[in-house]
Formats: sequence, C-alpha cells, structure tokens
Amino acid sequence: MALVPTSVSGAVLDNNGPIFAEVEMGADSSASTVRATVVQASTIFYDTPATLEKAERLLAEAASYGAQLVVFPEAFIGGYPRGSNFGVTIGNRTTKGKEEFKKYHASAIDVPGPEVDRLAAMAGKYKVYLVMGVIERDGYTLYCTILFFDSQGRYLGKHRKIMPTALERIIWGFGDGSTIPVFETPIGRIGAAICWENKMPLLRMAMYAKGVEIYCAPTADSREVWQASMTHIALEGGCFVLSANQFCRRKDYPPSPEYVFYGMEDDLNPDSVVCAGGSVIISPSGTVLAGPNYDGEALISADLDLGEIAQAKFDFDVVGHYSRPEILSLTVRDHPTNPVTFTSASEKS
Repeated sequence: MALVPTSVSGAVLDNNGPIFAEVEMGADSSASTVRATVVQASTIFYDTPATLEKAERLLAEAASYGAQLVVFPEAFIGGYPRGSNFGVTIGNRTTKGKEEFKKYHASAIDVPGPEVDRLAAMAGKYKVYLVMGVIERDGYTLYCTILFFDSQGRYLGKHRKIMPTALERIIWGFGDGSTIPVFETPIGRIGAAICWENKMPLLRMAMYAKGVEIYCAPTADSREVWQASMTHIALEGGCFVLSANQFCRRKDYPPSPEYVFYGMEDDLNPDSVVCAGGSVIISPSGTVLAGPNYDGEALISADLDLGEIAQAKFDFDVVGHYSRPEILSLTVRDHPTNPVTFTSASEKS
C-alpha cells in the first residue's frame, strides 16, 4: 500500500492541511477493474458554496489518480451537526435552537436545484461516477440524502435515509421505500445506505435483491467497531463496500458561542479531533483493500476486481442459492408515501 502525496495545487490547505491518497494497486488492469476512491474530509460548516468548491478540488484530485467512482461522506454538503442538540429537551425548544435550525436549513440544498446541477457538471467534467452525501431541503423538512451522478454529468437519483439515529430525528425527516435505488452502470451496480441504516438487516436484504455490487456506506461513525459492520456487509452481500466518513477538528465548525458542542465544549481546543474518520474499502471476501484511515483528511483508493463478486457468490448468495423464500421472505413497499393526495392530479395522469 502506497501513500501518494498530492500536488500542492490539489491539496486542501484551508482546514486540516494537505490531502493524501492511499492507493492499493491491482495486479493487472482489465475492463472488470474499477478504481474507486472514498473521500475523508470535513464540510465547511454553514458555508455551502465553499463546501462545493472544496468538493470540486477533492474530485479533481481523485480523478488525477484515475478514480472512476468517488464516494463522499454522509452530509458532506450541508454538514453533519455533530455535538449540537438544537436546544431540544422533552417538552421544550429554545429560541437559540430554533435559530440554529434556521441556519442549518439555509445550508441545505434543493433536489433538484442549482447545487445538484453543479455536482452533475463536476461529475461530467472529471468523468467520474459520483456518490455525494447532502442535506436535502424539501420545503421546511430536511433529509439526510445520498445523490448519484454518472460520468457523463447526469443526475441519476437519490436515497433518503429511512431511519435517522437518536437526536438526528429532531432535524431530519424519514425517507420511504421509493428511494432505495441500485443503479446499473458500466462499472457495476451501485447503491448506498447511510450510517446506522447499514445495521438494518431488511434494508440490506432489499439492496442485495436489487443486485448491488458496489455498496456505498457514507457514515458519521468513526468508532473501530464500525469496521466490523462493514466487513460483515461485504461478506453477507458478496459486494465491495466503500465507507466514507468525515475527518473533523473543532476548528472545522464555527467557534463558540455560535456553535456549541454540548457537554464537551470545555474539553475541546481548536485542533481537537471530533470525528476521526475510519474510511475504508473492503472486498467481497472481507479483505480490507484500503484504510481504515484515522490520520486526517485523505483520499483513500483501491482497484476493485469485479470478478471477485462471482467468487464470493459461489460461497454465499443471500438472495440466491442460500435463500429459503418458502420459509423467509421480505416485502418492500417501494412506492412514495405522501401525506396528501389530490384526486385532480390523479385524474390528469
């Protein structure tokens, strides 16, 4: 495994110092080999235009190393509000917390919208498949969402997190079964689940049934135990798992009192690590191809030999020869769930 320093022109120096790329080179190069990169870097919090600029620098850097697929962390555009409680206790919401939500809402993006158009243009410019974590704004409700783009600069679709974790539920809505896509592409079937959604066996089963081959797992979990979940999914699904997390220091968030890490602010200094990353790429056999990285912002890359998928499925195919549908089966309600339906619209369609 080689550590390849980036050029000065491609380095991100405004937050945590230079990015480096960690590349596991394949033994041979063929049409069935895909160069994949997971981005481990922080949002520029409350500054979506600057975060988009940073995303493009990182994308350009990854493309310069030959990346065909680039996966960004959960909530990279819009930000993961680590340490914040938005002033919520049971039975009460504070005025300051409501102001925080107003700023967070303003940092989110509309889908479709101008930021989506820009991300699509980036994917086309650098000729990469792009999987991007965003905070999606739909009216006044926010969703933790993954956007997918192809290498021709086309927006393919999205996945909304179906189950936010703990206090995430006070700021994010719940996705439904209509946004659990797996996209057929020339580089493999690509899908994604976000953070602790990956612990939901039935969601994973739905993705396996759709034939996912490159399973993207953007996350905010930097604990070492996360690696066990990623390895299990690779083995269970017979797929490549690409997990991207942010690496953040306290200084990557606005200073107190504008932004407060509740319960821990007094123990932090500007260089304190508040999310240690742990981004990783794992093969269908459970082999760690690159990472996990806990050292800083990084581009973590590996060559994926798609032929390994057939070898893994020979051992275990959870929706094929190892299934027992006459005993165990799953029904996925994959239609949109709308709170209001207008009959006039139905009649027109």
